[in-house]
Amino acid sequence: MPSHPIVAVVGATATGKSDLALELAEALDGEIVNADASQLYRGMDIGTAKLKPKQRRGIPHHQLDVLDVTQEASVAAYQRDSRADLTAIRERGRVPILVGGSGLYLRAALDVLEIPPTDPAVRGRLEQELDERGSQALHARLEQQDPQAAAAILPTNGRRIVRALEVIELTGRPFSATMPRREYAEPTVTIGLTADPAALDQRIAARTEQMWRDGLLDEVKSLVPQGLRAGRTASRAIGYQQALQQLDGDFTEREAIEQTTAATRRLVRRQGSWFRPDPRIHWLPAGAADLRELALAIVRQEQRQ
Repeated sequence: MPSHPIVAVVGATATGKSDLALELAEALDGEIVNADASQLYRGMDIGTAKLKPKQRRGIPHHQLDVLDVTQEASVAAYQRDSRADLTAIRERGRVPILVGGSGLYLRAALDVLEIPPTDPAVRGRLEQELDERGSQALHARLEQQDPQAAAAILPTNGRRIVRALEVIELTGRPFSATMPRREYAEPTVTIGLTADPAALDQRIAARTEQMWRDGLLDEVKSLVPQGLRAGRTASRAIGYQQALQQLDGDFTEREAIEQTTAATRRLVRRQGSWFRPDPRIHWLPAGAADLRELALAIVRQEQRQ
């Protein structure tokens, strides 16, 4: 296997990850692998800021447009498929560039991460119990069965509590045994992009306005006959959920734009909480004039080690 590492470009929404990934792919003879969960979906282009084919500079892109809007995105399937892409790129003698802001998907591709099984019947029963008894009661049960997992999961995070209890029931092992470790499965260098929060908030607002001007509502209208409303994951994507509510008359256009902007800003805060604690990430300022050169210097330094 070639010695060059995988290069990952991570960070919050609207920090310019796609542009830097293109620059690095051109400089390193690379191919790009998407790690944005919403960009997996065919037809979800405007609201996900997916690069158009003519914007990709002839660089091969992988893990784009691989799901119909009715399909549920799966971390386990993404781990399998993205790792196959990363391996194939390296076997071609090129550099894989993994880029995105979906933290769990990035870790599934890059880290030593066991993804435990799932069972719809068990999940459904636990979700019903969550609705009936509340997250605090289920968290108390998790505390008895797996104190380490309970300490890492907020008592208000019903979805994560249900998942932990599901894994314990299906595997007979603590959920904490399957929680991700900060350990790369293959040699990797990760570059993170940071931006001033106030400037990023402004950029998010402007980008959301532009999405509506570019025709996001028409894009959503075209996806409804394809089953967008039935897609649990796709229909909840930021921008798409709000556009559907606009179509239903629940929001005016201005309200849909404002709600999308607010949801994106909340996402950015969550992304920051996910990425900031990872000591492996080399952080660079998103707006730096010499960003390409700074990133290449980090990659080349890692290659020498």
